[in-house]
Amino acid sequence: MQTDDQAWLCRSVSYSGDESRLAARCAALVALLFGGCGVLAADLLDAADSRHVAGPVIYTPAEAGAFLTDNLLARDFMFYGEDGLHYAEAATAVGALRFAERTASTEAVRRLRERYAPLAVPGSGLVGQRPHVDFAVIGIVPLEIARQAGDAEARRFGLAFADDQWHDTLPNGLTAQTRWWIDDLYMVGMLQIQAYRVTGDRVYADRAARQLAAYLPTLQHENGLFYHSPDVPVFWGRGNGWVAAALAEVLVSLPADHPDRTVLLDGYLRMMAALLAYQADNGMWRQIVDYPYAWTESSATGMFAFAMAAGVNAGLLDADTYAPVVIAAWRALAAHIDSAGNVREICVGTGKKNDFEYYLKRPRVDGDLHGQAPVLWLAAELLDDRWRRVAP
Repeated sequence: MQTDDQAWLCRSVSYSGDESRLAARCAALVALLFGGCGVLAADLLDAADSRHVAGPVIYTPAEAGAFLTDNLLARDFMFYGEDGLHYAEAATAVGALRFAERTASTEAVRRLRERYAPLAVPGSGLVGQRPHVDFAVIGIVPLEIARQAGDAEARRFGLAFADDQWHDTLPNGLTAQTRWWIDDLYMVGMLQIQAYRVTGDRVYADRAARQLAAYLPTLQHENGLFYHSPDVPVFWGRGNGWVAAALAEVLVSLPADHPDRTVLLDGYLRMMAALLAYQADNGMWRQIVDYPYAWTESSATGMFAFAMAAGVNAGLLDADTYAPVVIAAWRALAAHIDSAGNVREICVGTGKKNDFEYYLKRPRVDGDLHGQAPVLWLAAELLDDRWRRVAP
């Protein structure tokens, strides 16, 4: 029997076909939005028919990933002022490359490689020259290309970023680029673990693990969440998202016998467990994770759901506990994609500030690569067959 809400939803649906198909599509949409069926959107609404449903389209991971990849390829580059490509461009590029690889889209791979080929051209202006985590992380793009294609030049170019990051070190062995900002865990950890994936050289795994292991006791609160920095005790959404993504990325590839694996896994599991309590009723997480009156924000949601999906896929997390949470987040994010392939409700770039209202009042935009990137990461993870039939 339908609830009043479900009946209202059926009345609000329009379909350009016969009434029996309308009824079938309405039932599918009800199941999708209200959890009445243990299947993902791909099993409920095919790509063509879903376009005729009034209201927000619930894209499947395959649809959304292709849509957001096309959106990226149609854009100009995102720059960090006059200092080369923005780190959000790098994160989005890796997401698109992974998605294209996992869908065997040779044309998308070709176009993406063509887009980023100028990175290696001296004087292109695409590579920042300052020794800074936000500029070094661009190396994850050529390293992803090298990992997929065995491209020797991309490998050489990408490894230069990873090695330069450790050209100068602190007395404790960390990179001199250390800032103790929450974002650093991804900017450093992702670059070094990408280098390890390409080379198999444990020096890169050691760097990634050492950096993350040093940050955990400094920034992780007893509740499992992370401060923006030691002097800014705010649980900012996307900042915590960078941590979640970094921990997942590193743990998926870190050798099982690595001495820092236990501390990283403990920090990751504590964080994932903490996030369960803060997911909003609509499937999203908030701009300030633990503040129930903050607005729900897409980039944090995508990063948290990616970290959980990657953990489930790698056997780090219990599927019965975390898969329904991931599915709820995907449904919310998929409904936040507009007709141009832009994700809505994304917090703009945000520096640290010890001011609670500063975070609450940050502008929200559509299509910013800070939010496009994690939706692509998540879409690629959800292509695994295990995600097609998980009871929400």
